[in-house]
Amino acid sequence: MPELPEVETVVRDLRSLLIDRVLGAVRLGAHSLRRPWDDVWSTELLGRRVQSLRRRGKWIVVELDSGGRVLLHLGMTGQLTVHDDDSPLATHTHWIVPLDDGRELRFRDVRRFGSAEFHTDETALLAFFTAQQLGPEPFDLEPTQWADRLRGSSRALKAILLDQSVVAGVGNIYADESLFEARLRPTKRGDRTSRPEAERLRLAVVAVLTRAIAARGSTIRDYVGGSGLQGGFQNELRVYGRTGEPCRVCQRPIRVQRLAGRSTHSCPGCQT
Repeated sequence: MPELPEVETVVRDLRSLLIDRVLGAVRLGAHSLRRPWDDVWSTELLGRRVQSLRRRGKWIVVELDSGGRVLLHLGMTGQLTVHDDDSPLATHTHWIVPLDDGRELRFRDVRRFGSAEFHTDETALLAFFTAQQLGPEPFDLEPTQWADRLRGSSRALKAILLDQSVVAGVGNIYADESLFEARLRPTKRGDRTSRPEAERLRLAVVAVLTRAIAARGSTIRDYVGGSGLQGGFQNELRVYGRTGEPCRVCQRPIRVQRLAGRSTHSCPGCQT
């Protein structure tokens, strides 16, 4: 599933391609995404100009000159890219929006867990995020509040990092990588984490995500950015997906275990 670095890369790629573009009539594929597109939303988009794009957690927000907001989520296999309108339409393309420069914004999603929907204004969008209990961005975590949140939970650190109400945008890949960076076991309980350890983890999350964004995210299977280019951070992963391989630091084999419903990778030597 695309996580924060991948979604941020898509947003950065699409800004130069979409801002100031006027949207045409939405076309839909034969199958709907996770939430069916409402025909009323097509009317709201038609003729509107894109003012800006931003990311919130794993969500993409397209702001329109009407005040409306298009909210997109890539799900597990979503690809949001711009193409010339006469280029072949890839299979599993479910949502197409013509642009006034002869190109199209296309949403392709093999597994159809992604979504595209419309919100009338920023207030409606914020209400949606509130209902989702979406937590703060990793870059905005306040150290004391973060430490208190960890120490108030008996869950494993891996489970806490995956909880989008605690911190938005972190998923399985970057939770594993951040815990390795912080030299903390994924099974360590939040309420048994010292304040120095909590701060180490906070800084590790920021450091890992920053490096991943610089590398355009990780292409593990079919992720591509908004320009169609793949990510490169998969070549720098130190634990995720490296089961049985030697740790790049201590040479002990990377282990995998099931935790919080997800495959969790760690080094038994470096993470204590």
